Parts: sequence; structure tokens; C-alpha cells
Amino acid sequence: MKSGFIKAALAAAVLTSAAVGTANAAGCMKGAVVGGVAGHYAGHHAVVGAVGGCLVGRHIAKKQAEERAAQRQQVRAE
Repeated sequence: MKSGFIKAALAAAVLTSAAVGTANAAGCMKGAVVGGVAGHYAGHHAVVGAVGGCLVGRHIAKKQAEERAAQRQQVRAE
């Protein structure tokens, strides 16, 4: 059972990294590091934590980029 779970987690990590791309890796990398450490200490689930952290980190980075773009548009409109 454990090997199947590890394979599924690795497959999710590969799909996530393929979808993120290299230009947008900053949020994913930071989140993966934090999530991996947290997962390790929360029951030796570092891979699951890293995948989850990558997704959350990318989401936060995307949200911040959208906010910056909205602020730039607002400044141009004035």
C-alpha cells in the first residue's frame, strides 16, 4: 500500500511541475519546501506535504501577481 501511495504522490508531483512551468516555479518551490518539512514532521509524509505546498504556494503567487497587475492598471487609468 505504501509503494502505491508513493507512486501516486510522485505522479501528482510530476503533473504539478509540468503544469506550473519554469517561469512560475517560485511559488511552487517555496511552498514545496515548507510543505515538505511540515509533512515530514507531521507523520513522515514529506512528499505529500511537498505536493500540497507546491499547489498552495503557486496559488498564492498567482493571486499576488493578479493583485499587482490590477494595481498597475489602476495607476495607468488615473
